[in-house]
Amino acid sequence: MLKIINCPHPTLRHVSKPIQRVDKKLKLMVEEMFELMYESNGIGLAANQVDLPFQLVVINPTGERKSKEERVLINPIVQLPKGNSEAEEGCLSIPGVYGKVVRPAEVHVMAYDLSGNKMDEVVGGTLARVIQHEFDHLQGVLFPDRMTEAARRSIEGELAAFTLEFEAMRKQDDGLLEANIKKRLAALEAEYC
Repeated sequence: MLKIINCPHPTLRHVSKPIQRVDKKLKLMVEEMFELMYESNGIGLAANQVDLPFQLVVINPTGERKSKEERVLINPIVQLPKGNSEAEEGCLSIPGVYGKVVRPAEVHVMAYDLSGNKMDEVVGGTLARVIQHEFDHLQGVLFPDRMTEAARRSIEGELAAFTLEFEAMRKQDDGLLEANIKKRLAALEAEYC
């Protein structure tokens, strides 16, 4: 059973590995990721946000369950950025925290879906922003990392509160110790990457 993890959980800074195989278990994880995303009123969710070390994201810019806009991106590559666009972003792993982020207005995206079909297209608007945000997660990058220094300072207190909460949880749960997290992620990578 998956759950969304909050900053500063170490898996959020883990650089995800490419997926080498898709099986029934992985497809069930994807279904669960979509469900968690909708329950949290999100429009995108990366695998490391549910404590999985895979290059996998689920996206639906409409936020509406089962709409035709649902996408699963496996092993995405984002390249050839064009233009600039500034917008406010939030993150399901940093709930309640928002900030302005400048990103390319348009990007070229290549990825695979669960059936092995290749996506190869240029996207813009909200879809481009969501894909870039989720792709950043796969690289261990969070949206505050993309904010200006002044803007990031405005949310330092909120981020510090997440750190204090995580450290308190870590004292009560051995599974949150760095060595145990690394061991579990390595086992998952050995199974799918």
